[in-house]
Amino acid sequence: MTSADGTRIAVHEYGEPTAPVLVCVHGYPDNAGLWRDVASRLAEHFRVVAYDVRGAGQSDQPRQRSAYELDRLEEDFTAVLDAVAPDQPVQLLAHDWGSIQAWHFVTSERLAGRIASFVSISGPSLDHAGHFFRRRGLSPAGLKQLAHSWYVFYFQLPWLPERGWRKGWAHRVFGRLERSAGGSSPDPSERSLADYVNGLQLYRANVLPRLLRPRERRTGVPVLAVSPDGDAFVTTPLQTDVGRWAPNLSVQVVRGGHWLPRNNPGLVARLTLEHTRRVAGWRT
Repeated sequence: MTSADGTRIAVHEYGEPTAPVLVCVHGYPDNAGLWRDVASRLAEHFRVVAYDVRGAGQSDQPRQRSAYELDRLEEDFTAVLDAVAPDQPVQLLAHDWGSIQAWHFVTSERLAGRIASFVSISGPSLDHAGHFFRRRGLSPAGLKQLAHSWYVFYFQLPWLPERGWRKGWAHRVFGRLERSAGGSSPDPSERSLADYVNGLQLYRANVLPRLLRPRERRTGVPVLAVSPDGDAFVTTPLQTDVGRWAPNLSVQVVRGGHWLPRNNPGLVARLTLEHTRRVAGWRT
């Protein structure tokens, strides 16, 4: 399918075509393959739709940094919704940068009424994060998150992050971080080099503008924030200290590392199914 700016988005589907729709959004530096094992567990309940975020997998790879701004990503998501669920709200499941995008979607007035529930794993709203650091930047929680977020500032550098992925030493550094927190890092062979390199623009196009000038973004969508206790990159307070913005929020702290959908797909499937049943008033 084609987004508003002409970018082609690759979509992968699992399950019964007539079942309620669950849309899955992957993070960085993954592609839609992240959701394969989760989708196989949920296919009897949902029509599971996972798409490659622009720049990753089989989707087009725009070169301009502006093509990776959150509003462009929202246009991609809207194109997916228009194709797979034009007349019904969807359930939404997202991880890492997929969750960052998804928070943008559920707080968008343009998408009001199109999302019935949201399960967010290891990814905050950048606007909420900006407010978080304004309130708690020098507190222990704020300083701990800043220490976890060192890579965000590294990704702002020119050419060096790209070189790290191309030469292979960045894989070793980030893999060591994940293993030290009790998780297992993805096998680099599951992705192409383009997944690593293109996705850097997500950080460069969005992080600093949103953190420095955070907006007031609210949602009434029922949200489940899932926080792995061994996450090497995102702390629990950054994900869950958002009641002011999302009053219909539930929190689940679980054992595990950052890549929970890959390391424990059964748990992710169970939490997603329970959330849609319990909070969205929906039966599968």
